[in-house]
Amino acid sequence: MDQRIIVAGASLGGLRAAEQLRAAGWVGEIIVIGEENHPPYNRPPLSKEVLAAPGTPQEVLAKLAFRARRSATGIQWRLGTRITASNLADRTITLEDGEEIGFDGLVIATGLRPAQVVVPGPVDGRHVLRTIDDAMALHAVLVPGAQVGVIGSGFIGCESAATAASLGCTVTLVEGRTGPMERPLGSALSSGVREMFSRRGVDCRTAVSVVAYRGDGSCTGIELSDGSLVAAEVIIEAVGSHANVEWLQGNGLDLSDGVECDRNLRVLAADGQPMSRVVAVGDIARYPDVRNGLPARRVEHWATPTDTAKIAAPALVAGIAGRQPAEAPAPLPSFWTDIFGTRINGVGSPAHAEETRILEGDPGQPQEGVAVGYYRGNTLIGVVNAGLPASRHLHYRQLVLDAGALVTN
Repeated sequence: MDQRIIVAGASLGGLRAAEQLRAAGWVGEIIVIGEENHPPYNRPPLSKEVLAAPGTPQEVLAKLAFRARRSATGIQWRLGTRITASNLADRTITLEDGEEIGFDGLVIATGLRPAQVVVPGPVDGRHVLRTIDDAMALHAVLVPGAQVGVIGSGFIGCESAATAASLGCTVTLVEGRTGPMERPLGSALSSGVREMFSRRGVDCRTAVSVVAYRGDGSCTGIELSDGSLVAAEVIIEAVGSHANVEWLQGNGLDLSDGVECDRNLRVLAADGQPMSRVVAVGDIARYPDVRNGLPARRVEHWATPTDTAKIAAPALVAGIAGRQPAEAPAPLPSFWTDIFGTRINGVGSPAHAEETRILEGDPGQPQEGVAVGYYRGNTLIGVVNAGLPASRHLHYRQLVLDAGALVTN
């Protein structure tokens, strides 16, 4: 009887895991199970190009859908299907309709869902942005002159605010505790991004949070912690995310922040030992940063599903065969965003820096070209550049790679 690997999650992480399983020599059955009805698609454009001018749902999916590698054959896709429970000891998962499916290996790739603001007030008029359907619904109300309040100033919040402003909306960006993308960019570059927003007419509210939404039936305003009231009929909540781990409860795993794994993405059991037949990929996986000697953390960047699948899939194939996985190179996190036409690229672990140094340009003018280095001690652990040619980004990426090689060696 053929052995079976179940890939739980049918977004980019699930697709890349299935591809890498075949690349690692797995010839048995692969079933990819995903809650969303759409096949795997590219999410970063949702807050930018798609939000600005989506077209029809069919046109959006045609542009964004990923194509599996030709070598990734014989993969079964079960979309629109939710996994509700699992028994890792018995190697089974349970679907919403009660069906139980056994497995020889399991890939956890169920990803994240948007968090929402928990305050009093109406629900109508509030939006999150994670799926094609979210983007389509939000685009329909981003008409010129619409009063838009964006809650949260991470990547999704900043990209959505920039897109809404470009569409002719009146935009207020409620930053929260930190400035625009401050955690990955640092305070100096974050301040420069705030200036970019201000020059485009976005009202940035610094160091305030939402106390309540106002309105009778539908939102008309936002009450802030400083006592001010912002007029807003469209609310975009971009306040982080929750890992989709509920179906894994009852197995003794550490699910406090995603799924805890070892450096090979093998899930750690209750005794702290890696499970040979269960791995995790993508932004649900919490794994050690061996490149910089930092504790386990989740990485919510676009490249993470691909980077982690390349490590997790061969480790799982080896584990099912009773072998130890080969030591894999540590992934190098990377991210990018576009704000009002300015490309911002990051590589490494800027959020864990002890010191920042300006490598070139002026962080107060990111659109003019700037690069910032992020250090722990004298070790360069990350670089963020904005408004620079691709060649400069590749130069700084190599510097971070070289610095990381010295640390791991």
